[in-house]
Amino acid sequence: MLVPILVLDVALVAWSLHLMEKAFENKEFSLMLAGLLVALAAAAMMVVYFLMGNCMSYLLHS
Repeated sequence: MLVPILVLDVALVAWSLHLMEKAFENKEFSLMLAGLLVALAAAAMMVVYFLMGNCMSYLLHS
């Protein structure tokens, strides 16, 4: 289950970098904000995945 989530996260980070490159070229704040939000979504997805994994393992073993 970790592999598909890692692939999705890598794709989100790549998209975020693409958006930020376009924002830097065109000097657009909205694209920079969009890239930042996509990067934050990728980080949040990993945090939630690991937190839920620890929570589910704790609940299943007790």
